[in-house]
Amino acid sequence: MRDDIASEAEALDVSDDAVGEIHPLFRGAPSSTEFRKLRKRLVRETRAAIETYDMIRPGDRWLVCLSGGKDSYTLLAVLHELKWRGLLPVDLLACNLDQGQPGFPATVLPEFLTDRQVAHRIEYQDTYSIVKEKVPEGRTYCSLCSRLRRGNLYRIAREEGCTAVVLGHHRDDILETFFMNLFHGGRLASMPPKLLNEDGDLNVLRPLAFVAEADCERFARAMNYPVIPCDLCGSQEGLQRMQVKKLLDEWESRSPGRRQVMFRALTNVRPSHLPDPNLFDFTALMPDTSNFTEKQVPDLRGH
Repeated sequence: MRDDIASEAEALDVSDDAVGEIHPLFRGAPSSTEFRKLRKRLVRETRAAIETYDMIRPGDRWLVCLSGGKDSYTLLAVLHELKWRGLLPVDLLACNLDQGQPGFPATVLPEFLTDRQVAHRIEYQDTYSIVKEKVPEGRTYCSLCSRLRRGNLYRIAREEGCTAVVLGHHRDDILETFFMNLFHGGRLASMPPKLLNEDGDLNVLRPLAFVAEADCERFARAMNYPVIPCDLCGSQEGLQRMQVKKLLDEWESRSPGRRQVMFRALTNVRPSHLPDPNLFDFTALMPDTSNFTEKQVPDLRGH
């Protein structure tokens, strides 16, 4: 499988002229060697995640969620790059859920998507008012906001005949969620790259699972995409995720590459070396003493 991924990734190492006009999402892309390497790395790692977690099914139609942040822009561009090159045989529909946050620039994404010739749907649902009403002062909005957004995205996916909801969570998001659950939830869990929703009719996919957040930031900045900050959650102080992010930043600064090592650990789990009896049958660990003789058994009483 890895060889197939490598050969397909090598197919991307050609000039845009060799395969025809580039996708409009890459209009104005820098011509520097550094950017070309970044672009190839993003495509290679995204393709690897799609293959590793078997994300594609025949006849798939993906609802690609676009918040206007750097990560979702990167997701949108890389998926269209793969499809443009003939490496992603699915239909793509971009979707932005306008949640009614005050000051949200409602025209930015529709204009961007139309200009870049991306099929899309813009949905307005005022979940902001619900979150502000239901969440007590001083508490974070993230949990309720996320549930309301997810419910609306599932509904939209069904209305549009989509088989999967595709999110822009990257490697660092997965790591941060793992440590949040470890420190605050008392469990070993994170964001899976692929899951089935509770109703069993939609997959939730995270094709950027192998991609570093820093690469998403570099890419969106280099492409000069109109990034929209989240003023609802991003303006709150002391979020658990921000605390974990700072901790991981400190570890990374002291030991470059530590994030990747920790992520690799999440893909190399040994249930027999963890104390959870639900993951491993410890009761079956019984030594075979049938061939022992009396002389082979140590006399602990000293006789």
